[in-house]
Amino acid sequence: MGGTARHQRGTTIIELMMVLTIIGILATLATPSYYQSAIKAKETALKHNLFTMRDLLDQYRTDRGKYPSNLAELTAAGYLRGIPVDPFTKSDGTWQEILDQAESGVFDVHSGSDLVSPLNGTPYNQW
Repeated sequence: MGGTARHQRGTTIIELMMVLTIIGILATLATPSYYQSAIKAKETALKHNLFTMRDLLDQYRTDRGKYPSNLAELTAAGYLRGIPVDPFTKSDGTWQEILDQAESGVFDVHSGSDLVSPLNGTPYNQW
């Protein structure tokens, strides 16, 4: 019987190590980009929430001649369906309500987060 010898070539451990090394390098390069994208998304949500609440505070004052006594009053009066969640504190109860000294009411709002933006270096509670 004259059979042909079959040569089977398997993957060597060195080839596997090279592939895993390349995957590790690619993952290392992708992680900072993912982290930065996640931060940008949270910052965009914070900017949107702040803009919306500030705009509604001004609308409330225009409609009623005074600022609301707190953010919950915006919801009770139908200006907001609910107080938005601060994307950095993950709570709707941590907003810093800035009172108007002359008119006794909330005229501005800031994040309740103590974190600092890694993208521009400003604290979120000063936005």
